[in-house]
Amino acid sequence: MKLSNLLIGLPLSVVLLFSCNNKENTNLLDADKELAYCNTQVHKTLSEIDGKGMMPRNILANRTTWNLVPVKIEEWTVGFWPGILWYNYENTRKSTDADAATYYTDLLEPLTKLPAYDHDLGFQIFCSYGNGYRLIGNEKYKQIILNAADTLATLFNLKVGTILSWPREVDNGRFAPFNTIMDNMVNLEMLYWAAKNGGDKRLYDIATKHAETTMKHHFREDGGNYHVAVYDTIDGHFIKGITHQGYADSTLWARGQAWAIYGYTMVYRETQDKKFLRFAEKVTDLYLSRLPKGEYVPFWDFDAPNIPNEPRDASAAAIVASALLELSQLEDNQQKAKVYKQAATNMLIELSSDKYQSRESKPSFLLHSVGHWPNKSEVNASINYADYYYIEALTRYKKMQMELKVTGNFLD
Repeated sequence: MKLSNLLIGLPLSVVLLFSCNNKENTNLLDADKELAYCNTQVHKTLSEIDGKGMMPRNILANRTTWNLVPVKIEEWTVGFWPGILWYNYENTRKSTDADAATYYTDLLEPLTKLPAYDHDLGFQIFCSYGNGYRLIGNEKYKQIILNAADTLATLFNLKVGTILSWPREVDNGRFAPFNTIMDNMVNLEMLYWAAKNGGDKRLYDIATKHAETTMKHHFREDGGNYHVAVYDTIDGHFIKGITHQGYADSTLWARGQAWAIYGYTMVYRETQDKKFLRFAEKVTDLYLSRLPKGEYVPFWDFDAPNIPNEPRDASAAAIVASALLELSQLEDNQQKAKVYKQAATNMLIELSSDKYQSRESKPSFLLHSVGHWPNKSEVNASINYADYYYIEALTRYKKMQMELKVTGNFLD
């Protein structure tokens, strides 16, 4: 029986499914303790990279120091480190932590004056400037976000109904004539924000159309997604769904499903259209039903051939944990809300264990993420976006304990 059917018929049994191994283990997660750990790791990293004007990207399995990357438009992860620093400041409220976040955010300013390179502008700008504006209200940051949203919107194709993800892959003919990847769902948040904060109202329509088109073509019947959807640009029809970072076109790449869960949860928050809530549930229920029994960090691809000897992906777990905390607040079904909150809590407990935290071994937060397995890149590594969504999820968890909205500000 599909998990979605089980939820409708026997909701309590599903609650038990996700709590039986750690009954009511919300008490086992000390958000303040884990956020203090993040603060310690942040300052280890700051000491290591001070004065280099670069961003920490990863720590490979056999290394103990960060691989630093320059701030350039081609580097999609450069917004995560400033975002981590803003979340750290949100929790410490120390001016020195705000200063660090400001310094690394301001390093990104050259990117804000360039034409769209690809869809990752949302990751680069909204994770950094977006969190900064939310916390300190710098009007310069607001204008940068509005400009970035307009730039991202230039990649929208009206005939297709989505934002082009990789223009360079069209140029080289690999994912041509038009491609959209699942990660793109998360970048829609910047468009929604801009539309309601002084930007062009059409940005709302672009984001919603992208979500609708993606929902229609990017998923298999069971709710699993293709990493890449290829479309025709003449009449906009869907050509095929393929993978780039998953094991195969037909398999369930864990981080791709995580992006879908996070993206459709956010789209429902912004639109309040129940079709997006129902779809967020569908993609979530599939993910939860495929987790290893009694465990909450997935293998990098749920269908990889050598399970249980495949690498895990802590980044996927962190993304989903953060998304499910919000989804549990948005739910109109209280049984589902309990399931999602408990599942998120279990994920954070597992990520906060000695198996996944770097602790004394490295200055990152987490171990055991997989960036791009087919390219043998960042396999079993610490990666900045895993850390970003981990501290975001912990911050959201703490807000829930304070009976606040998870997407709000501690100062609200």
